[in-house]
Amino acid sequence: MEDKIKDAEDEMEPQENGASLENKLLLPASIVAAAVILAGTWMYVTGKIVLPERTGGASSLARDAEREEKVLPSGGAELPVRWGDLGAKMIASGVIDAEQFEALYESRGGMDGEAKALLYGKDNGNLKITRENAGTVLNLLWAFGLGNKNDILEKGPMADPEFGGAGVFASTGGWTLAEGDAMNHYSMHKFVALTTDQQALVERVAQGVYRPCCGNSTYFPDCNHGMAMLGLLELMASQGVLEDEMYRVALAVNSYWFPDTYLTVAKYLEQSGVAWKDADPRQVLGYDFSSAAGYSNVLSKTQPQGFQGGGGCGV
Repeated sequence: MEDKIKDAEDEMEPQENGASLENKLLLPASIVAAAVILAGTWMYVTGKIVLPERTGGASSLARDAEREEKVLPSGGAELPVRWGDLGAKMIASGVIDAEQFEALYESRGGMDGEAKALLYGKDNGNLKITRENAGTVLNLLWAFGLGNKNDILEKGPMADPEFGGAGVFASTGGWTLAEGDAMNHYSMHKFVALTTDQQALVERVAQGVYRPCCGNSTYFPDCNHGMAMLGLLELMASQGVLEDEMYRVALAVNSYWFPDTYLTVAKYLEQSGVAWKDADPRQVLGYDFSSAAGYSNVLSKTQPQGFQGGGGCGV
């Protein structure tokens, strides 16, 4: 399988696989994010996934439906992390203003019982992401990633003075559902504490997990998806999830957050002889497939399915 996916990569235009982390950090994306924040137009994902309309003959429709079920199981994906009372803790700390959070969903019929349990409950089990709740999970993990104390936020690229301070990014200035300024909560709360080994694990995996709305890895969580993924990695590490499983879960979650991207990647891999179940999550989540530039290159080599790009940080 690795040989086949490597051959698929070789067919694409060369990427900057050998580039240093610093060279991959994209300042232009950060500038755009700041402009969006200042304009007051930041948006949150609140609705369920809307899959693209299938076109073509019967066999093509069947293949598309089969691919959708493999990449985005209709029954959802249970994540190996217990949520417990984290929603309630974030409300108590002020990272989430419950009234504002609920108001966000009013135009879509309000929060359902599952969402309210995650927000207010004290004894939640494992998180489960579905086509219906992907936006809610994103917003909860966004708040958690922003508020939980971590060296990545304090010593990583977000804190680089070159970018003008951590508060200028979409993941920070865009979080307007807190009590007071979001930066009052930035890396301020010890919701979960990591050991030295767990922190090293999070940093290692974060540098290998990209997202197609940006060019940066989770180690530079400058948008909501990046900050949410950082929170998920922290939760997994704190609860003993091993590295290979962390990548597998990260790919499953990214797929629900960016369905157009990963359905297209799955189609590309199929054309290269690699089934989705056999794809290496580390490779699929890497720069060549999951960054904005990497996905754009994949898309150029694949018959489009009617999607719009690699997905954005809002709706």
